[in-house]
Amino acid sequence: MSNSSWTAVDLDGTLAVYNGHAQYPEIGEPIQPMVQRVWAWLSAGMDVRIFTARVADPETAEVERERIDNWCMKVFNRKLPVTCCKDFKMDVLYDDRAVHVEKNTGLIK
Repeated sequence: MSNSSWTAVDLDGTLAVYNGHAQYPEIGEPIQPMVQRVWAWLSAGMDVRIFTARVADPETAEVERERIDNWCMKVFNRKLPVTCCKDFKMDVLYDDRAVHVEKNTGLIK
């Protein structure tokens, strides 16, 4: 992994407990196994970013970013970058909804 790559971690259902739209906009309790992974990655100097649709709507993105920043400060003692966009430097995505497709084949693993 190059220094310019980054790791994406979904928020709701992966990093924080998510019980559906009834809970929204509150962010759930941290999911400890994933939190521990993120802590290890951060300690190793990795670029870890929150990847979430919460910031996709320009009308609500600022409020959502503030909510996520506050949650991250409680859990990680720091703000993490937040995005809803991937780019070619994204190395891997951890997400509860993703289906893994084998690169260049279209085959589902």
